Amino acid sequence: MVVLLLSIMVGFLILGFPMLLSMIIAPLAVLLNYFPNIKPELLIQMLISGVSPFVLLAVPMFIFAADIMSKGQMADRLLNLVKSFVGHIHGGLAITAGGTCTIFGAISGSTQATLVAIGKPMFKPMFQAGYNVSHVIALLMNNANLALLIPPSICMIMYCVVTGVSVGELFMAGFAPGLLLFAAFASYDYFYARYKKIKTTQKATWKERLIAFKQALLPLGFPALVLGGIYTGKFSPTEAAAASALYATILEVFIYKSLKFKDFPKIALSTGLVTASVFILIAGGQAFSWVITYAQIPQMLTAGVLGADPSALRVLAMISLFFFVSCMFVDSIPVIIILTPIFYPVAIKAGVDPIHLGIIVTLQSAIGCVTPPFGCNIFTACGIFNKPFLTVVRGLFPYMLINIIMAIIFVLFPALTLLSRNLLY
Repeated sequence: MVVLLLSIMVGFLILGFPMLLSMIIAPLAVLLNYFPNIKPELLIQMLISGVSPFVLLAVPMFIFAADIMSKGQMADRLLNLVKSFVGHIHGGLAITAGGTCTIFGAISGSTQATLVAIGKPMFKPMFQAGYNVSHVIALLMNNANLALLIPPSICMIMYCVVTGVSVGELFMAGFAPGLLLFAAFASYDYFYARYKKIKTTQKATWKERLIAFKQALLPLGFPALVLGGIYTGKFSPTEAAAASALYATILEVFIYKSLKFKDFPKIALSTGLVTASVFILIAGGQAFSWVITYAQIPQMLTAGVLGADPSALRVLAMISLFFFVSCMFVDSIPVIIILTPIFYPVAIKAGVDPIHLGIIVTLQSAIGCVTPPFGCNIFTACGIFNKPFLTVVRGLFPYMLINIIMAIIFVLFPALTLLSRNLLY
């Protein structure tokens, strides 16, 4: 049964079929061969139920808000703010890019939107300052990935949809790991710039910093609006997403006047295309998860891989490995939908905190997105910067090493991983 399932999935992917087809045909073949009494029409019901949860309404709203922001002035204002404080130190431009990606990730929740909004204005200045092209792209890709850990995060929403875990609690837990990973990247960037003798920018005066802060004050209101609304009980995650889209529209159209309403059909079309592709994968993942659960394939796999009574550490190590490898080849959303139901019951039985598990799953999804050969953000970067595949991946190794070290730390030290969650709850 497992051999048939994996053979069809891998075969379809190798032949170049869309991911959705492999996610539907493989479980359908299992049903027809091993459970002929089950009506195949049930798969259609599972496809529909996959996109039925109310919380999924937050996904297109966050994508829409991110698209508005990436077309407007907010990214430039945030860049100027961060640069005014750290641009003069060694690695200041790199830290500026990383810090702005972190802030923008806390606004948009999208790695692709962050990569476009921050990557485009930062690429040329960093190259002119003496940074290698491959290093610049690797830096931007990995810092943009912090958008998956810093809430709001679409990957976190998907994990919560699959498991029923509190979205607000997982959002809060993402702060500490996201900021620690940014600090690790910034430390490397500092020493890299000193070693390579990268030139710095002139130190800004406090007056210039104050001006930059005033210009960025309204964009900085996004995290307060989204997270403050959720944690005070004023908004549900879905309502917070809608509020963020409205706030972005007000800022860019009425205050900054960087967009006009005639621009919105094009922005909405972009959002619709991304949302459609995401929801198709969600629907297919739900059907896939239902079939493998009914066939008790998760029990077979976990018993074979983890044994009868695995420890929490062993469970987290295997989950990290499975998610890391899977996201190297497939987009993170279907991986979360497919693998989470397999490992979640075993992890809970082993005593793993479901929020801790959510952070590990999200982090491994983020790492896989920038890992060769097929990490999805690699190809996004190829398109954005118009560079060949080998140029994009050449500078990834140091950041991959940092990611792996931090992932090990987050597995071994749950209290550190859950620091921001525990402070509030």
